Amino acid sequence: MPGGRSRPHHPQAAIAAHALRERRQHHPDLTKLAGWKAMRKEAELPEGRWDEERRWALRMGLTGADSIEDKSIPTFARGELPHYAGINTFLKAPYAEDVLEVSHYDATVLGIPFDGGTTYRAGTRFGPQGVRKISALYTPYNYEIGVDLREQMTLCDAGDVFTIPANIEKSFDQISRAVSHVFSSGSLPIMIGGDHSIGFPCVRGIAECTSKKIGIVHFDRHADIQEKDLDERMHTTPWFHSTNLPNVPAKNLVQIGIGGWQVPREAVKVARERETNIITMGDMEKMGIDKTIEMALEMAWDGVDMVYMSFDIDSIDCGFVPGTGWPEPGGFLPREALALASGIAAEGICGMELVEVAPPYDVSDITALMGTRVIVDVLGSLVANGKLGAHRKHIDKPVSLPHGEFEGKRWSNSEPHKVG
Repeated sequence: MPGGRSRPHHPQAAIAAHALRERRQHHPDLTKLAGWKAMRKEAELPEGRWDEERRWALRMGLTGADSIEDKSIPTFARGELPHYAGINTFLKAPYAEDVLEVSHYDATVLGIPFDGGTTYRAGTRFGPQGVRKISALYTPYNYEIGVDLREQMTLCDAGDVFTIPANIEKSFDQISRAVSHVFSSGSLPIMIGGDHSIGFPCVRGIAECTSKKIGIVHFDRHADIQEKDLDERMHTTPWFHSTNLPNVPAKNLVQIGIGGWQVPREAVKVARERETNIITMGDMEKMGIDKTIEMALEMAWDGVDMVYMSFDIDSIDCGFVPGTGWPEPGGFLPREALALASGIAAEGICGMELVEVAPPYDVSDITALMGTRVIVDVLGSLVANGKLGAHRKHIDKPVSLPHGEFEGKRWSNSEPHKVG
């Protein structure tokens, strides 16, 4: 026996040892558990960019005090750590202040702080701020799927689109222009809203850069496909106008989670006329997550070249996401929502929006945290399934937008101060 111990000779000890062996035989093989596999998969991930970030932090933030034993810690907070400090971009990714630089990144986050399409309670204009703030809580590594976004992709945050609070159509034009710029660069656009009215200009921004057809997978409790609401194109109307675009067929619109007491009959009429596809929350429960993903992908991808994802945070049961403009009970459980979004992303997407996070109604940032988790799970799924960048081959009508002329650095002198 190990350690020089002998086998037990007392009858009771022998019986206990036998019972323990019998109990262990009822457990699954440890090597077949996801936890065991994930632990070993981490060893296969590269670490070069994490080392690079440490060196960058020391260059940009000065080396730490002599009393600091960990010599990777700078004087000024730079990069991921500490999670409570720093100027927040999404996931503390590099800030692409010059938006011409987005072409250097696999994916670009852009905030769309617009709630002029809201028909009940406003506040989603603060959604990008809320999501960015709480995203600092996360690292780029996911244990279960064995993905490190820092090591396996490049990501930047291009800041916010300049929207016009009092004008829906001018804001839509600004949004489409921003999205088309990012998409044309080859970077995958990830939009943080904002209310759901931004769905139309976001899709329009992508659609004008390609001659190829685009399907849409839309997670929501509300159909959002009527033509107008309160005589305007509001957050209840994005898919009517998106499916009017020549390369966005209505038959490839798949809406998952629709139901409850907040679906206007005007929207149902349009969905019926255009023969779109609706999977209710009850349908998902009966079929299961895997079958729902399979059906949604089959319908969304039928005869198209790319698929766009729209995720409304109010598709999740409002007990988990109170910070939204149209809370509705009976939605997805968080685990269901994350599994569904990841499953759709596994086949590739040409863009994604996360909408309707309203921090003024949030509790302890939990709605913004859920929105963050949806985005990073989608990015993780794209990386894990080798689909990041699959949209690039379909960019056959890229736009080229002019920029202003300026040299130097703002708020600085041309020469450093002379001391002494």
